Parts: sequence; structure tokens; C-alpha cells
Amino acid sequence: MSLTGNWSYPTAIKFGAGRIAELPEACAQAGITRPFLVTDKGLADLPITVQALDILEGAGLGRALFAEVDPNPNEINLAAGVAAYKAGGHDGVVAFGGGSGLDLGKMVAFMAEQTRPVWDFEDIGDWWTRADAEAIAPIVAVPTTAGTGSEVGRASVITDSVSHVKKIIFHPKVLPAVVICDPDLTVGMPKFITAGTGLDAFAHCVEAFSSPHYHPMSQGIALEGMRLVIENLPRAYADGTDLEARANMMSAAAMGATAFQKGLGAIHAMSHPIGAVFNTHHGTTNAVCMPAVLDLNAPAIRDRFDRAAGYLGIAGGYDGFRTFVQDFNDHFEIPQGLSGLGVTEDRLEDLVAMALEDPSCGGNPVTLTSENMMGLFRAAM
Repeated sequence: MSLTGNWSYPTAIKFGAGRIAELPEACAQAGITRPFLVTDKGLADLPITVQALDILEGAGLGRALFAEVDPNPNEINLAAGVAAYKAGGHDGVVAFGGGSGLDLGKMVAFMAEQTRPVWDFEDIGDWWTRADAEAIAPIVAVPTTAGTGSEVGRASVITDSVSHVKKIIFHPKVLPAVVICDPDLTVGMPKFITAGTGLDAFAHCVEAFSSPHYHPMSQGIALEGMRLVIENLPRAYADGTDLEARANMMSAAAMGATAFQKGLGAIHAMSHPIGAVFNTHHGTTNAVCMPAVLDLNAPAIRDRFDRAAGYLGIAGGYDGFRTFVQDFNDHFEIPQGLSGLGVTEDRLEDLVAMALEDPSCGGNPVTLTSENMMGLFRAAM
């Protein structure tokens, strides 16, 4: 079976090995004639980024690059990106990379012509309606990892550099107009990034599947996304050149981000403040938090995982799934506790308070309180 396709859900997606060559056509489809490629510092000089810039330049679209993007991008990165975008007279963004490059690229396109500060568009109520929708520049997204799924998302996570709080900035038009998912771009990922990003996709699917909200479409996508991660992440981890496994992981990443329209939960509510305060890798942090969150949510999710486990190839229903999750983490050498990521006990009260303010709390199947959230952090330490 050829792992190539043109999809229109949830946006236009050009999927398949080698399709980075179609970047100029993707820009034309999005209406971009002067693209501004945004990526993170670690990718700036890598061959895949040079290749993308060569393709753009070869098509007469220039060679504009912005890479002052931190692993947890903040409003300082955003302001610099917007300034460079305006100075270059650009009319659209190519968001290129993992979650940080994709999230910041989307925000540069969103904020370049807005007149209000970015925090005015946080994902609270209908704050997104404050934005001038006609001023949002078109976006082409090119993921180079298989985890975040930001390429098919309508939001970005930006860290407030003053308060060290991760904030979700949402607008429907932040969804990229065109996505290129080329598994060739993920072949060079180191093992620990392959594992961390892949487990991020897994966490998205697990939390969406666990969410109590009604969204049968997302529920089905989350279940199949879990299966793809379970079957393909070990293969991609063992052999980074396994293009079939890499392709299936790219699909799982996009599926996880599509599915979590149904909601996220305590895993992400914990992970966001941990990442903001201790600068940890988001997907790896999700993986460390998952066992404790599954334990808390067990009474509410046991029945659905009893039904799902067989489809996932896991014996023993929910209990088998819970055991599998810890074994899965161990297989990828994920630390068994948050202390292994550098999290310290003296900040737990701050982390609990920040977690309870996170919008992800609303999708957890068990209501989160200061007491059970502190219990989660202590259990995850």
C-alpha cells in the first residue's frame, strides 16, 4: 500500500514521502508569494531546512528564514518574528519544524497585523473574536516531527516570559491553509526526540479518548491514533529510516491533534506548567505524568478502555492498558518520575495552582481540585 494521499480533513494535507518538493505549489495554493519560513534554533542549519529554503528560492519565492525560536516559545520570540516579517514585506508564513517552530510560525501570521497584545486572544471564552480575522496571514505548515500535531491545530502554546505560564492562543483562522506531511523530514530525528514526540501524540489520543465530552468523530480518531502509535513508535525508534513507521507516526500526530478537539485533561494541565517552569520537553513530560493520571481517572474511564484494549492488541482491559503504558515508557527510557526531569518538590504548590488554571482541566473525566491535583504531582514525582 502506498502511503501517499491528498486529504481535506481538517485542512488540505499533502501526505507522502518526498512531497516537500511541492512547497512552492502549497504556497501558491495558500496565496503566498513572499513566504517567511519560521523554524526553531536547532533546525536552522540542518539539511532539511536548507532543502526547504532551496526549494523556495528555486521557485523564485525568496529565502527568508527566522529561527530565533526557543524550545518553549514566548512573546519575546513572537515580537522578534513579527518585526522580521514586517521588515521583509512578507505575505504569509511557512511554519516549519516541531511544535515550537509550528506554534510560533502560526502566531507570527496571526499577530503581524493585529493591534491588541497577544494575551488578549488567550483561549478563554470568546476572546478569539477580538481578533481582526481579515488581517491573519495565510499559513503553510510543514511538520518535521511526529508528535505535536500543531500543523492541523487552530491554536498555539506561547509561554509568558514574565509569569512563566504557558498560554493557549486560539483562532479558527490559525489553522494552516495547506499542510505538507513528508515522513522523509523525520528520518533524522534522534531517538529521544522520536520517543518524546511520539509519546506526545499518544497522550493527545489517550486524553481525547478519556474526555467526557460528546464528540464521536474525535473518539474514533483517538482510538485509531493510539493503535498507530502502539504499533509504529517502537519501529521508528528502533530504525529511524523505517519510512512506513515514520509515515504512520506522522498520521498519528495529526490524528491526536484533531481528536483533542474533544478535550485534553490532567496530563496536559500538569505538563504545561512543568514545561514553563522547568523547561522540560513537552511530550516526555506528558509521558511521565500519564500513569498517575490514568490511576486518578480509572473509575471514569475503565469501561471504555476495557472495550478499547482488545482493538489495541492489549490483553486485560483497562488494567492491561495501564500496565502497558508504564512498560511503553520504560521501553523508550522515559524517566519514571518528574524528579528525573529536574522538577523539585519546593515548586509543587506553584505547579498545582498553575495547573488548575490551565484550560485542559475542563476535559478531564474526574473533576480536578487542589487536593487531587497535588496528589497527582506527588504520585508523578
